[in-house]
Amino acid sequence: MDGIDVALIRTDGKSVVERGPAMEFAYEAATRHDIAQGLIDAKLIGNDRTARPRNLAALENMLTEKHAAAVSAFLDKNSIAAVNVDVIGFHGQTVLHRPDDHLTVQLGDGAKLAQLTGIDVVSDMRAADMQAGGQGAPLVPVYHGALAKCLPQAFLAETPIAFVNIGGIANITYVPDDGELIAFDTGPGNALIDQWVLNVAGIPFDQGGHIASEGGINKSMLKRYLAAPYFEKKLPKSLDRNDFLPPSSDEAELADGARTLARLSAEAIFAALDHLPVAPKLWIICGGGRKNNTIMADLRILAKSNDSRVILAEEAGFDGDAMEAEAFAYLAARSLLKLPLTFPHTTGCKTPTPGGVWSIKSQ
Repeated sequence: MDGIDVALIRTDGKSVVERGPAMEFAYEAATRHDIAQGLIDAKLIGNDRTARPRNLAALENMLTEKHAAAVSAFLDKNSIAAVNVDVIGFHGQTVLHRPDDHLTVQLGDGAKLAQLTGIDVVSDMRAADMQAGGQGAPLVPVYHGALAKCLPQAFLAETPIAFVNIGGIANITYVPDDGELIAFDTGPGNALIDQWVLNVAGIPFDQGGHIASEGGINKSMLKRYLAAPYFEKKLPKSLDRNDFLPPSSDEAELADGARTLARLSAEAIFAALDHLPVAPKLWIICGGGRKNNTIMADLRILAKSNDSRVILAEEAGFDGDAMEAEAFAYLAARSLLKLPLTFPHTTGCKTPTPGGVWSIKSQ
């Protein structure tokens, strides 16, 4: 909900990945507010994922136009002509994700984006997986698997490897020495922290984990969250943003609440060990949560106690801000080639499943 990430890659959709420039376009406060309201409005969608009750149609239109503007600004900044871009991978804004009901909704009009940018677009990448019996998430693992092959030689001795993306929800991709990728949502990432500091102090997020660094862990609150049935749930599994709700404002002081929720994010990531065949030796952290120094400090402590190591994506030669945008470009290329985006061990789909809706640019 913080903004739009744009990244350029050159790929064959398989093993070749050449990473290019990337940019971030932050949303203004009014847009973040509109998206937050959209999450509430989306509860009225029912079982028709094409429904757009209340203001969702207007929100979808606005977000599509903002993505088009971001693409245009990105191309101008990097002196790239639209005609030289083969396809845009357009994820859209998730407003509803109910895997048990095989329902997922991402706002974003792929056909309109293609018209506005003059570039073909692949969008709606989760629905086909759900139709194939999957959770519709996470989608990034196949890209993590490709990146693992690009790691410097020094890191290849530290296997198995886990990629962890800490967004609103955190997810893990387990890359074994040999065999299938395993992936799932681990639990809350930044979402609860963002909601907490916004509700209590009117601050949109805890920049750098500074607020959390001044607090102490509320052990009873942490224990309550870690007792959630989700952590014991067998794979495959994924989360909606609202599956974990922030504490009530009177449950803790601002800094203590932020500190406790930061620890929760770290503990939830390492609870993933209960679902993996062998513990990772190297954890590569990407996404906005890697900028929360309190979460990162907790992850390093937990890793040390498990005889493993935590590093930032940048330490492995990647761009932790751009990896998810890169992933959807990679998925778009795979979609055009009708290659699988998801797999039984990543989402629980019955068979490896292609996906995405292809929208052709206007002639």
